[in-house]
Amino acid sequence: MDRIKGYYKRMDEVARKENKNTILMIIDMLIWYVFYGATLTDYLNYEFYDRSFKERIRYAVVRTQNKFYKRVSPSEYKEFFTIKPNFLNNFKEYVNRSYYTPDMGIDKLKEFLKNNKEFMIKPVDGLGGHGVKKFKSSSIKDAYKFNKKLESERLFIEELIVQHRRMNMLCKSSVNTIRIMTFVNNGKSEVLYAALRVGNGKSEVDNFHAGGMGISIDTKTGKLKGVGIDKDLNKFKRHPVTNVTFNNFEIPYWNEVKSLVLKCAKINTNIKVVGWDVAITNKGPVLVEGNRRPGFDLIQVLSRKGRKDIMEHVNNELKKNK
Repeated sequence: MDRIKGYYKRMDEVARKENKNTILMIIDMLIWYVFYGATLTDYLNYEFYDRSFKERIRYAVVRTQNKFYKRVSPSEYKEFFTIKPNFLNNFKEYVNRSYYTPDMGIDKLKEFLKNNKEFMIKPVDGLGGHGVKKFKSSSIKDAYKFNKKLESERLFIEELIVQHRRMNMLCKSSVNTIRIMTFVNNGKSEVLYAALRVGNGKSEVDNFHAGGMGISIDTKTGKLKGVGIDKDLNKFKRHPVTNVTFNNFEIPYWNEVKSLVLKCAKINTNIKVVGWDVAITNKGPVLVEGNRRPGFDLIQVLSRKGRKDIMEHVNNELKKNK
C-alpha cells in the first residue's frame, strides 16, 4: 500500500508540474505497462506524458531490455562480472589497484591497511553505487572485528582511485567515471555509446542513481557534448559546484580509453554487450567495473530519444554471424 501511495505521489507531482491530469496520466502509464512493459520509472524518465506513440515505441523500456539481455548477456556467465572481486581478478591487468576480501586472511588485511590510509568499501555484488563509502585506516581499531564485518555484510575493500587533475576540475569529491558500452561479435569489438558521470559535489560517488549527472561523449573526439542531466531531469550547462562548462570539455587519454574497453570486451565473449566504467588517472585509464546488463536509462535520457537503434544494430550483427 505504501508503495502504491508513493507511485501516486510521484505521478501527481509530475502532473501538477506539467499541468496535466493525474488520473489520465496513471491510466496512460498502466496501458504502457501492460501492453509494452514500460514501468513507472520508464514513463517518467523518458517523459512519455509529452511524447507521441511514434516516439515512445523507439524507447528500450524494461521489458525490451530484459528480452535483449537474455540473448546478449546469458545469466550463467553473470558472476564473471557481477561479483566484484571476481571482476577485479578477471581484469586485473586493466584494474591497476589493490583490494582485499575476507577470505584472503588477516595478514593481507593488515598489509592492505598499512599501505592504504584511505580506501573504498563496497558490496561484493552491489549496483548503482549503493553502499559504496570512503574509509580511513586509522578508524579501524580491531582488524579482526573489521574482517568479520566485511564477511558478514558481504563487503570488500579497494584501493582509492586518484583521478586525473583535469577530471578533478569537474568535481573533486567523487571519481568521475566514463560509462562506455561495447559490443563483441565474431572476434571484433566496437563502441556503441559513451557518457561521463559526474558527481554533484555532495556525494562520494558519481552514479546517475545516486544524485550524479550524466553528459554525452562524442566517441570520436572524447569531448563532452550538450548539457548535464540528473535523474530528476534537471539540466546543467555548468557543474553546479565547480562552475565548469560541460560542452566541449575534453577527456584526457580518450584513444586509450577506447583501446582499453575494446580489448576487455574480448576477454569473455559469452557476454556480448558490456557497460564499462572507466576512470582516468594521471597515468591513463583504469577499469572500475563492468556491467553485463548496462541500463539504457542514462543513454536515453541524455539522447532525449529512444535508442532501440543500438539493440537493432546488435541483433542484426548477430543474425549475420549466425
